[in-house]
This record gives sequence, structure tokens and C-alpha cells, in this order.
Amino acid sequence: MAATVKQMSLIVSLFGVVSFILGVVAENKKPAAGTPVPGLDGVSVTCKYPADPTVALGYLSTAFLVASTVTGYLSLFYPYKGKSIPQGVLFKHTTFTVFFNISLFTTGLAAAMLLWPTITEHIHLTRNVHRNINYECPTAKTGLLGGGAFLSLDSSLLWLIALMLADNAREDFFEEEGEDGDKGEFGTASSDAYYDADSGPKASS
Repeated sequence: MAATVKQMSLIVSLFGVVSFILGVVAENKKPAAGTPVPGLDGVSVTCKYPADPTVALGYLSTAFLVASTVTGYLSLFYPYKGKSIPQGVLFKHTTFTVFFNISLFTTGLAAAMLLWPTITEHIHLTRNVHRNINYECPTAKTGLLGGGAFLSLDSSLLWLIALMLADNAREDFFEEEGEDGDKGEFGTASSDAYYDADSGPKASS
């Protein structure tokens, strides 16, 4: 079954909303800091962090952001109803080009803001022994995951706007093609009529 613009829009929206929710939950579940436990040697500290799903949710939020982006990108050039349109035709429209580039930029920024604290938190949890008795056991910077979540939602909305603009450009392109085809048939008919006027009626086959 061929996909439609509405179906692609729903998929992009769904992935974007899921990425947003997971990012917000990851931000809310992140602990403020760990508990330093002095080692037996007196010069090291082991950080004990409470169990939380921040890292897993951060990676999942990024994965859904990627899924939303890939679907959004493919939806722009998908041959709906079996009709494809050259990419160059779409990029001739300034508004489409602007929103396309903004969507890419927003997606990259959202991915950076989601991955940075997620990877940082992952490092804190796995490398929790430190040769500094005064180490305070910090966690990833607060606010980045939440900001990335909102940017992820914004990214999906921008892909939807780009899809709407691409759909309008596609309709204009095929309408112009149809008009050109009608003109061509009219020109052929006029030429035949002119020929008949000079040479007399053609014999029917």
C-alpha cells in the first residue's frame, strides 16, 4: 500500500512527540549528584549514584529523533501516487529551501543537546572511581536533556512544514506539466487542421 502525505505526517509527528516525552522524562529522572564514598586507601573516592533510567531514556530519545528526521527527509521526495518530482524543482522554491535547512540545523542541535548529557552521564556512571578525596560526584549538566527534548519536537514540526511546502510545490509542478501537455495537443490539432485546409480532407483509414 502506497504511503500518503497524511500518513507520513503522522509518522513524523509520532516519532517527534515520543522523542520529546522521553527527553523530558530523562531530564526529570536525572539525579542532582552522586554520593562520594571514601576508599580504603584514603586517597580515592567511589561515587554511588541512585538507579535511574536517564541514560537509557536519553539514547531512546535520540533514536526517535533520528527516526523522525529520516522519515521527514524521505517524505519530502517520496513518489506519492507513483509520481516523482526532481529534487531540483523543490529547491527552486526559496521558502522550501529555507525550512529544509532550518530543519536540518534544528535536528543537529537537538541531537547534540540530547547526546552530550546522555554520554556524560554514562561516563559518570561507568567511571565512578576517582583519585581525589574531595571529588563531589557530579552528574550531567542540568537542562540540556530538557532543551534537547523541546528542540526534537520543534524539529519534527519543521519537517512537517517542509513537507507541506513540498506537497504544494509538487501539485504546482504536475499542474504545469498538465497544462503543457494540453497545449501540445492543441498545437498538433491546429497544425492538422491547417494541413487539411490546404490539401483537402484526409482519407479516413
